[in-house]
Amino acid sequence: MTRVLLVEDEPQLVRALRINLKTRGYEVDAAPDGRTALELAAKRHPDVVLLDLGLPDMEGVEVIRGLRGWLTVPIIVLSARHASAEKVQALDAGADDYVTKPFGMDELLARLRAAVRRAQPAEEAAVVETEAFTVDLAAKKVTRNGRDVRLTPTEWHILEVLVRNPGRLIAQQRLLHEVWGPSYEKETNYLRVYLAQLRRKLEPDPAHPRHLITEPAMGYRFEP
Repeated sequence: MTRVLLVEDEPQLVRALRINLKTRGYEVDAAPDGRTALELAAKRHPDVVLLDLGLPDMEGVEVIRGLRGWLTVPIIVLSARHASAEKVQALDAGADDYVTKPFGMDELLARLRAAVRRAQPAEEAAVVETEAFTVDLAAKKVTRNGRDVRLTPTEWHILEVLVRNPGRLIAQQRLLHEVWGPSYEKETNYLRVYLAQLRRKLEPDPAHPRHLITEPAMGYRFEP
């Protein structure tokens, strides 16, 4: 049974979410503030986290950073904050998705299901196929039209991170951190250069990519 950690200080919303989630077979632990959320996460090991940013004792972004120090499960932000900068900050801190309030329950549940599916451990396909190219993760090899595509180590590393997270937005800072290290987290121009190179090698129409997608000012996403 999927365990959800709900971090929210609005009692009515907590009640509504708890009822809807339990009706659909989820187990729910609720925390009214950030400190309780971090304690519950350590004790209960949730499979997914639903997190409000406006908590009474600390900013939700701080909770995300605290969880991301050791927890890899999906974190979906629920917030009334609509500003792009707020969304970018939450995603950069390690959130996987951002849902603005008020939201439809059906949409939230769909996003929750999608996040849990993407987080399923590495029963992942060793070979990922798209209409344009094939990625063999085990052999670290890419083919297009039956021919090997030569990638530099950096190009491969970027592609591997994206391909292992299909459909999931990978924030610029996370991608820079994973590929180059923490001291390069502001060098977003690196990503523009390397993604352009990857598209030239892999996309049928690099100017209109179908598989290596840019989310402006936020990050990148691989669509199979």
